[in-house]
Amino acid sequence: MTGFSIDWLELRAAADQRARDGELLSRARRWLDTDKKEAAGITVVDLGAGTGSTLRAFASSCAQVNHPDPISWRLVDRDAALLAEAKRRQSESQRLETFELDLTDIAGLPLNQAQLVTASALFDLVSREFIDALAHALHTRSQQQALGLYAALNYDGATHWTPAHPQDQAVLDAFNRDQRRDKGFGVALGPDASAYMERVFREFGFMVLTASSPWVLDGRDRELVAALIDGIGDAVAADPALNSTALNDWLRFRKANAATGTCTVGHRDLLALPKAI
Repeated sequence: MTGFSIDWLELRAAADQRARDGELLSRARRWLDTDKKEAAGITVVDLGAGTGSTLRAFASSCAQVNHPDPISWRLVDRDAALLAEAKRRQSESQRLETFELDLTDIAGLPLNQAQLVTASALFDLVSREFIDALAHALHTRSQQQALGLYAALNYDGATHWTPAHPQDQAVLDAFNRDQRRDKGFGVALGPDASAYMERVFREFGFMVLTASSPWVLDGRDRELVAALIDGIGDAVAADPALNSTALNDWLRFRKANAATGTCTVGHRDLLALPKAI
């Protein structure tokens, strides 16, 4: 899994970078520093790694404070082409391994000796069962070595457009129904992902922090907005609750305003850390 193209990941990269909550990212980075073992160093496992956006976010955070980046990264994805692109983009100084694996096989993930599991724009695609199993795995491993989770850019179901259109809410409702389809992990959590993760990780004894990380899009993002409109249209086209004529009117209106209107898409970031640390 991811099922996303390099072009789409590149198109959304700038919006993701702006949206990601800086304080939560810094807190994850500081926690890694406090847990560093001199002999083993720091190892982070990035799930659904794509072309390496989480790695680049951590590297940028370190560069902003003139801090060395001693992290060894394990990038995990089902898509070999994305992993190859991730490896191509990184500098010689980056220490990374790539793993072409099925993420649903949690027992097979390379978590040994890791201090943090990360992901970006992944967990709204997964099921409750996947979150339950991952939380259990991280809790169990934390009995020997603390293992936390940093999960950024989880879609929360909120989208707001300007100028407004009469079909905005109907299209959003249909899109959120589509977000709960099986995306390869079982029935997807979709907009419920962040709230469900927060509850489950708290139940396993983790300290959980969350922050809002919305996309705020305008004319500078017109290509991304146009692609988002097309993607929404494809996702909701078969929804029986939507009138096809009204949907086509919405699509025409949205595309006509892609360069001059605005779009805010809600996301949430989450950091779960073992309390024993």
